Amino acid sequence: MAENGDQGRHQEVGHKSLLQSDALYQYILETSVYPREPEAMKELRELTAKHPWNIMTTSADEGQFLNMLLKLINAKNTMEIGVYTGYSLLATALALPDDGKILAMDINRDNYELGLPIIEKAGVAHKIEFKEGPALPVLDQMIEDGKNHGAFDFIFVDADKDNYINYHKRLIDLVKVGGLIGYDNTLWNGSVVAPADAPLRKYVRYYRDFVLELNKALAADPRIEICMLPVGDGITLCRRVS
Repeated sequence: MAENGDQGRHQEVGHKSLLQSDALYQYILETSVYPREPEAMKELRELTAKHPWNIMTTSADEGQFLNMLLKLINAKNTMEIGVYTGYSLLATALALPDDGKILAMDINRDNYELGLPIIEKAGVAHKIEFKEGPALPVLDQMIEDGKNHGAFDFIFVDADKDNYINYHKRLIDLVKVGGLIGYDNTLWNGSVVAPADAPLRKYVRYYRDFVLELNKALAADPRIEICMLPVGDGITLCRRVS
């Protein structure tokens, strides 16, 4: 897109799109995403933009994608690992039926409570069970209880990248056959194809190897079908087949 070197290309590591043209990404947002964005999601997006860690939020186009995906698969019982202020959580809650359920886990309740008033105002807070703390011990407890095996229609993971492999080892038992797991940030700011000596921010370089390890493991896992999409910062959908 950019004939003149890097002009018009994303240089900011935290940019929430992998598209090489800012204008094209803005076109998608203004044509498809923002006109259809529920008022509650817009309010939460704008609130989150003021937060010092706003780089962690789900992009608006990915929120729209998740919302439609959940409707397409008629999801009812879901899980989210990594909540932050709850933009993707709200996208999920709005997509589920009134008796749908989301088990949401994050190590920081304060961030979740920033968005909670908006979620409550949207009338979907009753669908959410929030647990504060590391997710792995909770997952281990759930696996011990046999009733949770294959209980979830959809699971979304947007948390500590160094534990993605550990999450997958557990989540594959908790999602139903035919259900989906979505791993966020699987293209990791495009760093997955960056040369070894490329100038990367420290946290990007640190987590890149974990993302690469996950991508390799998912591609080789015979229990799932996968589809990696360049939406947001990259999302890999895994459909459990056995």
